[in-house]
Amino acid sequence: MRLPCSHIFCKRCILPWLARQKTCPCCRKEVKQKKMVHVNKLRKIIGRLEVKCKNAEAGCLVTCPLAHRKGHQDSCPFELMACPNEGCTSRVPRGNLAEHRQNCQHGAHQRCPLGCGATLGPAERASHNCYRELRKAWCQRQERSRTLVLCLLRRMRKVYRSANLIRRQLAQLGELLEEDDALLLGAPQEEAETPPRRQYWG
Repeated sequence: MRLPCSHIFCKRCILPWLARQKTCPCCRKEVKQKKMVHVNKLRKIIGRLEVKCKNAEAGCLVTCPLAHRKGHQDSCPFELMACPNEGCTSRVPRGNLAEHRQNCQHGAHQRCPLGCGATLGPAERASHNCYRELRKAWCQRQERSRTLVLCLLRRMRKVYRSANLIRRQLAQLGELLEEDDALLLGAPQEEAETPPRRQYWG
């Protein structure tokens, strides 16, 4: 951008400056933004300048026109990338990201590729043994089955005791009802057997 005083600045630098100060940073003359001019020819010249990759210190040897630098950064193998695994704060070069994801402690858990059914994290994959995992799963199921059988047996005993108690109570109730029936049926017979008293009138 060329200011009315003929000084030239990068647009991304001068606009924040003018938001705070309404003057040229060099000569301090007042600047009206409407009078600023885009210097497209200079922009193209600067865009053709050969520059090193910003990751040169990390080992990237690429030099490219400034206008293409952003495009190179998007594919540069030395560009630091954040690990996509949740909880991992590591930043590794793009070229090493795939290897890092395989060994990352925060990596997603995966099923055993041999088909034993175990779910493995990155740290467990190296020491995984299908036979040991299957035996462990079988022992856990056996233990669960034993626990269920014992629980069922306890419930069956409880039901059996309750049924016996109800049976005894019903038997006692039956005996009481028989005694009551005998008493009720026996009372009219006794009354019928008793002869009526004669009344004598004198």
